[in-house]
Parts: sequence; C-alpha cells; structure tokens
Amino acid sequence: MLGAIVGDIVGSYFEHYPTKYTDFDLFTENSFFTDDTVLTVAVADWIMNGGDLHTYFHDYVERYPGAGFGGTFIRWAQNRDTEPYGSWGNGSAMRVSPVAYARESLTDVMELAERTASVTHNHPNGILGAVAVAGCVFIARTGGTKEEIRKFVSEEIGYDLTRTIDSIRPFYSFDVSCEGSVPEAITAFLESSSVEESIRLAVSLGGDSDTMACIAGAIAEPFFGGFPQTLWQPAAERLDDSLRATVEAFCERYPVMSTS
Repeated sequence: MLGAIVGDIVGSYFEHYPTKYTDFDLFTENSFFTDDTVLTVAVADWIMNGGDLHTYFHDYVERYPGAGFGGTFIRWAQNRDTEPYGSWGNGSAMRVSPVAYARESLTDVMELAERTASVTHNHPNGILGAVAVAGCVFIARTGGTKEEIRKFVSEEIGYDLTRTIDSIRPFYSFDVSCEGSVPEAITAFLESSSVEESIRLAVSLGGDSDTMACIAGAIAEPFFGGFPQTLWQPAAERLDDSLRATVEAFCERYPVMSTS
C-alpha cells in the first residue's frame, strides 16, 4: 500500500506537467497526495473496521474535498448516493491495493477487489481493472514471479502485455479508462528492477501519471521485498496525521513491508 501512496504523490505533479522521460525529481514542493491516496486509505480503513464501504468514501470525500476526485465520483459522494454509476474508469484500480494484504487466497482477493470496485465502478471494465491490480499485488506479496504475474494478467484478465514501455511511450496520451491505463501501469512494473524504477517508468508514459504510478508502485512494493525509507519518508511527510495513522495501523495489522 505504501507503494501506491508514493506513486500517487510522485505522479501528482506530472499529471499536470506530463513527461516522456524517466530522469526527473521524485518529490518537489508541488508533489502532494491526491484522491488515489485518500481512497486507498479509505479502503484500508474499511478493511480494518468494517461497515459499508460507500459510507467511508462519502466521509473521506467530505474530509478531503480538494483531493482531485473525478466529477462524477465527487457528486456521487457529496450526494451520499449508495448506488453505483457504471464507471469504467481507473479509480477502481488505484484504490484497491489494500485488499491484497487482507485475504490469503487469490480467489478471495479477486472477490474482495470486485466488492471495492462495484460500490461505484460496476462496469465490467471497472471491475476488471481492480481485480487485475489486486491480483498482481497478491501474487507479488506471496512470492510469485513476474512471469506468474504476466500469466495471470494475460489469461485471467485478458490484458495485452506484449508491448514494451519504449513502444508504448511515443504514442501514449492521457487515458483514465482501466483498459487504457492499467495494462500500461502493469507493464511499467514488469520492466522495472526496483520500486523506484517502476514509478519512474509509469510516469514517463505521460498519461494519468499519479494513478499509473500508484498502480505500478503498489505491485512493485511487495515484489521487491519492501519499501525504502528514502522513498517513504518524503511521502509520509506529505500526509496529514489522520491518513498517516490509518496507514500505520493497517501496516501493523497486515504486515506489508519493511521500511528499513
């Protein structure tokens, strides 16, 4: 989950100022948490404490109205609606990583991922994006190889992972759909040799940078055996006390990684 938060914060600047390069400052004075972090923490909070997930989303939007939520989602939350609205956007995928730590089988993780998506993103593509990311994180945290992750995504989800980052980058543009951003974010992870590189590669596509780096970082974190303090500390400093406390509580209950 820390990988998702760091990816979000690093990518936040580049959502507005996209880059096609990997050589950039990870943290600037304009790096901040967005709705990706807020809703990831909301899902973690729900996993720990139970209840209705839509209520957590409503409450977190009320607490962080300026976090950059999509227009349809924020209207849904502010109206305290309880019915989904058929979204196929990548919001379902960027908030899902905590579920991969809360269940002990891939089947259970996939089912829980669908539950978190269906609160709002009940379109099949919205559900598929969440299931894909949660499954990747679970396979990574349980010792799976990149080839096992690739096979899961290709055969169970149906995403095309045959393209390379270098072949995607020149023609890629901003895309908030699950179909048009989740496979690319997973590819960034698959081509990386570290958590940091996974985030850099995702940002370098020049698309929905915070969400794509969020997804790539979420998968890379358990795969590479933890999260370096040098990356987590500057991100943690950008969270408020409430978000940071929930993250710490989740990590204590569901051992996620070492930050040593």
